[in-house]
Amino acid sequence: MAKHADYSCNAGCDVELTLQIIGGKWKGVIITLLLVRPYRFNELQKVMPGVTQRILSKQLRDLEEAGIIERVVVSEKPIAVQYSLTELGRTLSPIIRELKAWGLTYRAHAPLSLLEIESAA
Repeated sequence: MAKHADYSCNAGCDVELTLQIIGGKWKGVIITLLLVRPYRFNELQKVMPGVTQRILSKQLRDLEEAGIIERVVVSEKPIAVQYSLTELGRTLSPIIRELKAWGLTYRAHAPLSLLEIESAA
């Protein structure tokens, strides 16, 4: 799916922009974890066992480029990098809480066939 270059097209475009920035299989998980505390790369990999190193790196880079997270080198030898939310990233807290609440509600009311498909993936 091609990304938009201009989000002034209609009333829904700001929603689409938000979903483009925080959407994806792992970005929501990363943001949710970083709302609690900063994490090092290896720590994130351990708590997200289904993500590959390449995908985690890409998702972190995307969030950093969007100004949602920051990457800080905490030690040089051996090199250790820590990720945390920026001030802008912290503003996602109520949105993430609402998405989680909606997900719980949806899970309780979703057609069983849809949940079976998702759990098989």
